[in-house]
Amino acid sequence: MKKTGLLFFIVITINVVVFGQYKNINWDLFRYSGPGLKQIGWLATKHSKEIKSSPWSVGCETLDRDYAKFSVYKNYVGELGVKHARLQSGWAKCEKEKGKYNFEWLDSCVYGLAEQTVKPWICLCYGNPLYGSGIKLNAKIFTDEKAMNAWLKYVSATVSRYKEVVNEWEIWNEPNGANGSKEYADLLIKTAETIKKIQPDAIIMGFSLVGTSVSYAQEVFEILKTNNKLDLVDRLTYHPYTNNPDDSYAEVEKLEALKNLYNPKIELYQGENGCPSILEWGHALNYHPWTEISQAKWYMRRMAGDRMHNIRTNVFTIIDLKYFNMLQSFGLIRSNLLHQIIYKRPSYYGVQHMVNVFDGSVQPKGALNFKTKSPREMTVAGFEKEGSQIVLLWHKDRVPGDEFKWDLTNITIENVSFIDPVYVEMISGKVYEIGKTDWENKGTDLMLRNLPVWDSVMMIAERAQINLKTDTDSTK
Repeated sequence: MKKTGLLFFIVITINVVVFGQYKNINWDLFRYSGPGLKQIGWLATKHSKEIKSSPWSVGCETLDRDYAKFSVYKNYVGELGVKHARLQSGWAKCEKEKGKYNFEWLDSCVYGLAEQTVKPWICLCYGNPLYGSGIKLNAKIFTDEKAMNAWLKYVSATVSRYKEVVNEWEIWNEPNGANGSKEYADLLIKTAETIKKIQPDAIIMGFSLVGTSVSYAQEVFEILKTNNKLDLVDRLTYHPYTNNPDDSYAEVEKLEALKNLYNPKIELYQGENGCPSILEWGHALNYHPWTEISQAKWYMRRMAGDRMHNIRTNVFTIIDLKYFNMLQSFGLIRSNLLHQIIYKRPSYYGVQHMVNVFDGSVQPKGALNFKTKSPREMTVAGFEKEGSQIVLLWHKDRVPGDEFKWDLTNITIENVSFIDPVYVEMISGKVYEIGKTDWENKGTDLMLRNLPVWDSVMMIAERAQINLKTDTDSTK
């Protein structure tokens, strides 16, 4: 008994030491660093329940393969402020015995998100070993009649069950990774038609491309056109992984032009995109020395770029995912091998701030014209919110780095004016004064002097538009 009691005490002590010592020192770097301006407060944030509308989505993928646990991070989704979240349906997890479905696990995800006023959208993807098909990334699409019929029965059961909550259905995940366009187009048509029979107003999300493969998309479009099925697809989803998030938009524009040739009504949707927080040897953006600092900057630039281009965005992903061969580090939340939460990364706060400011009331105005003598390439994006202008700026010419270094820049932005502007660093949410001598409206343009610009996103907005809090809330 004494040995047992001592062992129990040692185990408890180890757990307290191990799990009590974790502190996000990278978040502290953001909290205690800055561009050298006078801080006047912090961005206040809202729960999803308090936000009326928003184009933002967060990834809650791979629950079908138990790479994460929804119950662990459920409340963090609503806290983030998003209004949408991506799930994967998991045929193999729902149908473990032929013809019998158990949706209990998926119920907890779908209705758990809905409780927080976060609308789930479901990617119907991957096969079922019962019918000779795989369940992992790059699984082959089944082509035999028995497997296809079983798939369509499963799709019918899933849509029928959730049609009162879910009306956005994505068909397969990254088919161009291992499947021909003919196989995918056939699956897309049959699945979409099955969904529409049950839910006529359903939104069909197709393609789900690895990258922005224009050639693959064109092949699928041609098959849809030949079969007079172009109207089946409402959104074209794609996953544009690039080390520099700003480098992807030239290809995205080609994808936009392509879909306009076939059906201009189809909308682009960035359905999955994210960045590791460590150097990884597998998955996207591998073999680059990422850190939690560069990851946070990457997310800000992807989100700002997509919002500027008026593209709906899904941030991949809410938490680290324990794949069969590795613990992937893309999460806004850091977790361990036991699926336990360690802490929120800086990227979590940055995404939270972007989501809260750029809700459904914000209208993008696109890239703005500007003049500067800065040697760095820069993006200046314009937005309008409730009659007021908002500007986002960042250096775009390099992969996001780890330095807390701002370049003082003189810049004139065309067709922009402010009454009482403030400066916001979007990751930390710190709000700063802009000195009276450092800005002026000159005609129809805005002149800024000694403006701190770096390789992450900063915002200029009217003071009256900023929901401020004065406490630092160090625990967050």
